[in-house]
Amino acid sequence: MRSIYKDWLANPRQDLLAGLVVALALIPEAIAFSLIAGVDPAVGLYASFCIATVTAFVGGRPGMISAATGAMALVMVTLVQSHGLQYLLAATLLTGVLQLGAAALRLDRLMRFVSRSVVTGFVNALAILIFLAQLPELTNAAWPVYAFTAAGLAIIYLVPLLTRAVPSPLIAIVVLTAVSIGFGIELRTVGDMGALPSSLPTFLWPDVPFDLETLRIILPYAATLMVVGLLESLMTATIVDELTDTPSDKQRECVGQGVANLCAGMLGGMAGCAMIGQSVINVKSGGRGRLSSLTAGVTLLVLVVFLGDVVARIPMAALVAVMIMVSIGTFSWASLANLRTHPRSSSIVMVATVVTTVATHDLAKGVIVGVLLSGAFFARKVSNVLHVGSQSHEEGRLRVYRVTGQVFFASAERFKGSFDYREVVDRVRIDVSRAHLWDITGVGALDQVVVKFRREGTEVEVVGMNQASATLVDRFAVHDKADAVEQLMGH
Repeated sequence: MRSIYKDWLANPRQDLLAGLVVALALIPEAIAFSLIAGVDPAVGLYASFCIATVTAFVGGRPGMISAATGAMALVMVTLVQSHGLQYLLAATLLTGVLQLGAAALRLDRLMRFVSRSVVTGFVNALAILIFLAQLPELTNAAWPVYAFTAAGLAIIYLVPLLTRAVPSPLIAIVVLTAVSIGFGIELRTVGDMGALPSSLPTFLWPDVPFDLETLRIILPYAATLMVVGLLESLMTATIVDELTDTPSDKQRECVGQGVANLCAGMLGGMAGCAMIGQSVINVKSGGRGRLSSLTAGVTLLVLVVFLGDVVARIPMAALVAVMIMVSIGTFSWASLANLRTHPRSSSIVMVATVVTTVATHDLAKGVIVGVLLSGAFFARKVSNVLHVGSQSHEEGRLRVYRVTGQVFFASAERFKGSFDYREVVDRVRIDVSRAHLWDITGVGALDQVVVKFRREGTEVEVVGMNQASATLVDRFAVHDKADAVEQLMGH
């Protein structure tokens, strides 16, 4: 009961108001993403309603907003062009199934390999993309557009100085809409982006043959949607965790995304995932609980179906002002100053994530590049933490090498180069009590060191190996196997 109260009833007033703001901002985005994917606006709007509502109940991050997104829409374009809407709905269903499978396999644990630099780069790239997405509304526009946008930003930032009882973005949208209608000012409106649906969504089963050929067509798209959706959702959950200083259940979030996409596919909607921009709007407007996401989804449907005529008259300039606020609030301005003080490798990872994401408009590619760079820098750093010292004993007849550090693919060459194979001694002892062998490359390096000494007629013993390294050596090492040793010595 305490958990239910905390998730649903601890912050009802702010959650309701924040959900209303999010719903108003979701409408033009859902329409735009539908147009990107090449489908009717109703497909994106129904998806946003369904996904936001379902994740409110089964998602793992209270206060996070999920709906139709641009990143997912980009993946769908070719499928829609080649095979039509029905195959998109089938791919959406398969995406949900794959995401449930990912949850069962605990793929959410892979988030531990995403460094802080990648998260910062992800956030900054999203902020830039959100801002760039507003430029078409501001390019070659009439002066009232700029005046309304500036007025919207002024309301958003100045009203909180007077009161925080009502979210300032909601006030900006209401005031600017009233002014534009009251004075008859000609502005581009939400209605100009596409027709709003006039009926509630109904249950739809994709009208496609359920055979291997259909699976062959939709599986590549569904697999990509699954990866992009989970990656964006888990990254957004991490960001909302930090914004609210509260934890979230990443596995449950994977389950929630899967169930939501299954429901969306059966209600005629496209696949979606968490939205960083809308989640930031929600948090900045005071939304913290599941009620805010539920309110956003339900309100969106009520607005477009029953109040479509009013919603269609909301000036886009008001929503542009809200999204610019989101962009400014999302960007990590401290990261610019940190470029000079943080380690160079961290700065490179952050910048590479931003550049790749902005250049490709693909968040998944940006994160993958960042993770790979982080891994490469980490491997390089760890490989340098390897020392091989030696001492002579028994009047020069015994040489003891003491290895300290990690022996793996990145440090194997350095490890092999640390021994003097031509020294004239009777015996060599390699003490690895302060070292660890991580992979078969490290085991192979030890093999080569032992075999090289034996080829020079030197007796070799390896001592002090920990249990994990010993298990790996027992399975893969060849220096204690006569045939293998002869092969290595022959080379």
